[in-house]
Amino acid sequence: MDELVIKLSDIHKSFQMGSEQLEVLKGISLDVKKGEFLAILGPSGSGKSTLMNVIGCMDHFDSGEYYLSDNAVHKMSDSKLTGLRNSQIGFIFQKYHLIGKYTVLQNVMMPLLIRGYSRKAAAEKAAERLERLGMGQRLDHRPNELSGGQQQRAAIARALVGEPALLLADEPTGALDSATGREVLDLFGKLHENGNTIVMITHDLNVAKHAQRIVRIVDGHLYENEE
Repeated sequence: MDELVIKLSDIHKSFQMGSEQLEVLKGISLDVKKGEFLAILGPSGSGKSTLMNVIGCMDHFDSGEYYLSDNAVHKMSDSKLTGLRNSQIGFIFQKYHLIGKYTVLQNVMMPLLIRGYSRKAAAEKAAERLERLGMGQRLDHRPNELSGGQQQRAAIARALVGEPALLLADEPTGALDSATGREVLDLFGKLHENGNTIVMITHDLNVAKHAQRIVRIVDGHLYENEE
């Protein structure tokens, strides 16, 4: 049987809007297998950002069950969720979220230092990951000295350095020109070939088509893509 990294069962999530309850996720169920590259495709207001926050253990949900690599997320305290997020998920954001005062190497070391690695061990592991992503000549540069594509490569290195069970990418090409965006998506393809499990959130069908499988979120409901 294929190993599941994500198992969502009947997830509901609402927000209080004044006197109204706005239901954003309406019974979401989703399985993601180890090594799969999945795109979650949806327009603004569809619930995809809320679903990403749930998958990323950044937001609570009202009901349902969520297992991340056999960890029962729905039963966890906030402190346990923080630990799970740090150990199991590598985040890749549209705006990179690199820390401007730190070098590329220091940015990529950060998740390892949080986990308790020594500075020497963290630096070696971070440098090796950056080298593999073609960033070996940029270790001492700061983010504002890099192109958008280089910043996203650094952010991908940071997401990968702790060898997470899941890479969660939120509109990863949204801030890039089309040529650089294609380079980043090609890199995602290579990461998938190397066995990484990737969930990518996007509003763009052309971006989603780079994934192995597409699901659509529409008005809080999830549908397998039929194209």
